[in-house]
Amino acid sequence: MSDQPRRSRPTGKPYRRPKKDPVRVLAFEALRAVDERDAYANLVLPPLLRKARESGDFDGRDAALATELVYGTLRRQGTYDAIIAACVDRPLREVDPPVLDVLSLGAHQLLGTRIPTHAAVSASVELARVVLGDGRAKFVNAVLRKVAQHDLDAWVERVAPPYDDDPEDHLAVVHSHPRWVVSALWDSLGGGRAGIEDLLEADNERPEVTLVARPGRATVDELLREEAAMPGRWSPYAVRLTEGGEPGAVEAVREGRAGVQDEGSQLVALALANAPLDGPDGRWLDGCAGPGGKAALLAALAAERGAVLLASEKQPHRAGLVARALDGNPGPYQVIAADGTRPPWRPGSFDRVLMDVPCTGLGALRRRPEARWRRRPEDLEGFAPLQRGLLRTALESVRVGGVVGYATCSPHLAETRAVVADVLKQYPEAEMIDARPLLPGVPALGDGPDVQLWPHLHGTDAMYLAVVRRTG
Repeated sequence: MSDQPRRSRPTGKPYRRPKKDPVRVLAFEALRAVDERDAYANLVLPPLLRKARESGDFDGRDAALATELVYGTLRRQGTYDAIIAACVDRPLREVDPPVLDVLSLGAHQLLGTRIPTHAAVSASVELARVVLGDGRAKFVNAVLRKVAQHDLDAWVERVAPPYDDDPEDHLAVVHSHPRWVVSALWDSLGGGRAGIEDLLEADNERPEVTLVARPGRATVDELLREEAAMPGRWSPYAVRLTEGGEPGAVEAVREGRAGVQDEGSQLVALALANAPLDGPDGRWLDGCAGPGGKAALLAALAAERGAVLLASEKQPHRAGLVARALDGNPGPYQVIAADGTRPPWRPGSFDRVLMDVPCTGLGALRRRPEARWRRRPEDLEGFAPLQRGLLRTALESVRVGGVVGYATCSPHLAETRAVVADVLKQYPEAEMIDARPLLPGVPALGDGPDVQLWPHLHGTDAMYLAVVRRTG
């Protein structure tokens, strides 16, 4: 037998080394981290992009394409899964997850971008050869050629049940949300097809980057000098980077004088700071302060009034993030690591208390699209005791005449009104006050007294806020 190296496959075709595409390989690596490690894309992607830029593999257009591939695939995962399922001869659970990630990336390029069909298929097959091997690349090629036979609208018509037969399942497939999330959001909105479709579609849009100018440290005028910067819609401290600007390139952000903060989050902090109270106004508490966005804004507002903020966070590493956000605050403040359900401070110590409690995060699905697939209905049961316990702590920590803000980044009724109603039954000496006047100029705030913000109505995350006064 000849000892000459083999130069061809058994088919006789010359062997061609697969061509590595840095953009698609990076997108695949990000999706694998999200799937394997339960990581969040907004935490995984930036260091991958930074490393690629430093290596010289990427320019700005490459980074934009990689970002679109990752987030677009995650947002539309449910729709793409239904389409891919119609193109394979086995249940999706029997398809290896890395193969499914390559197929989903390919489906997004075919159905969700302007990349030409032949380029989308060939680039995906080449990616499969690099990360999966030749055998599974053939499977990817066969499936994506079937996907390419129809556009997105035609596929949705084929794979989604008719609205009249099953409204929730129809919306789940069309708008790529789990059915239980569709149902929960619909309940929170109060019915009507137009509203829920607008909300689900807003969840699938790329959110603008919103900055906050921290009072006494930066000004809105300074941030507006940035390229493609516009004033916020509602918060007097907000600036929007309308063309997906890179916040790390903003000097005030690098120096900590400004930060990245959704406008809904800013409004919650401002509402608490503006709530009317009787008596002294010198001690404020942020009882769930990590990672520090609201705490930094509250501390700056407190400093303007000669008040002091105590920022408490249970997890030490998150308390470190809070300390970093508050570093340089123009007035005094304190950051501690403490369990908000077993607080180290005395009852009645504070004039204003904010409790932005841990939750399912269903209000931030624009920013963390993978959360919709990761969360389960049973997660609500795990959060419920903590949310109620933290609100009780807040009511016990505020003095008579002081105010508490209970906030969540979830519109789910089990995490919002149900929590407030249950806890207030135990505290007849506390009453809700109308939060709507505390968000001046913001429309469509409902019947009150609590406030629910919405992506499709306000352009913010779906933040919830109830303001409670301690009366006795």
